Amino acid sequence: MNIWHICSAIITAYLLGSIPSAIWYGEAYFGIDVRKFGSGNAGATNTFRILGKRAGTIVLLIDVLKGWTATKLASILFFLEVIQPSEVPTYKLILGFAAVLGHLYPIFVRFKGGKGVATSLGMILAIDPLVASVCIAIFVLVLLVSHYVSLSSIVAAFAFPMMLLLGVFGKASTLLIVFGFFLFAVVVITHQKNIVRLLKGNESRVYLWRSRK
Repeated sequence: MNIWHICSAIITAYLLGSIPSAIWYGEAYFGIDVRKFGSGNAGATNTFRILGKRAGTIVLLIDVLKGWTATKLASILFFLEVIQPSEVPTYKLILGFAAVLGHLYPIFVRFKGGKGVATSLGMILAIDPLVASVCIAIFVLVLLVSHYVSLSSIVAAFAFPMMLLLGVFGKASTLLIVFGFFLFAVVVITHQKNIVRLLKGNESRVYLWRSRK
């Protein structure tokens, strides 16, 4: 095991996650810092609200790709014979979460980023595409019914570890299940203000078919 390769991979994963796609895209193509409008969050949802469906979709895909790419760095470590086959699942979690941390606390914009949902999705897609696909379906279904992105994110995040725990698509490792619940806790923590607004009934709604652009 080469500690320098591993440290380099973790730093790379964090830097990938730190790419502030919503901020950079908004400034480059619209001359707008999305943090100064709407919810003030540097994420895909606020980009949808402020800049429209096309911009929001692009930012969403970039954020998902950040998590997926960072997680796949574990395969490169294996290819370089830095880690053993049995260690790949563990390093997928480590590198994927490094990207999520990067999204939450991006070094490029003074450590104030988004909520990490899309980047977490990218990580899950790299770990278990089938479970991730079901989580996406759950997210979309809840969104279509409730029109709350925050509620949809929380429900989908909870569905991930529950499906692993129940073995819906086969037995999952204890480490992955525990990490799944940890990731759910992170989503809840980053959505505290949204939860308060949901309880008060003044959370902003999103209507997929009413985008302005």
